[in-house]
Amino acid sequence: MTEVDKLELIKTSWELHSQVEASYLNHKASRGDDEWLEKQRFLLADMALHLLQTAIKPGDINLERLRDNIHAVLTISDEFLPKAELKEATAKLYED
Repeated sequence: MTEVDKLELIKTSWELHSQVEASYLNHKASRGDDEWLEKQRFLLADMALHLLQTAIKPGDINLERLRDNIHAVLTISDEFLPKAELKEATAKLYED
């Protein structure tokens, strides 16, 4: 993939991000509601798009940003996969 292709994909991801983020912000559910996990799916998609942007950005990968992106994805995913203990696994991301 060329640098131009990567930049075009990042541009497209920001367009998708706007739509996904708007859906998350407009969703009226709050923690404990029946629709909470549906709202969290939008947040997970939002964070996945940030991970995509970090992964394909031209140049060296920003490891701090990568850690933050993975932390967010794992933290949100923990609600969907509680037995996997993903939230607990995030602590290792910041160990030296």
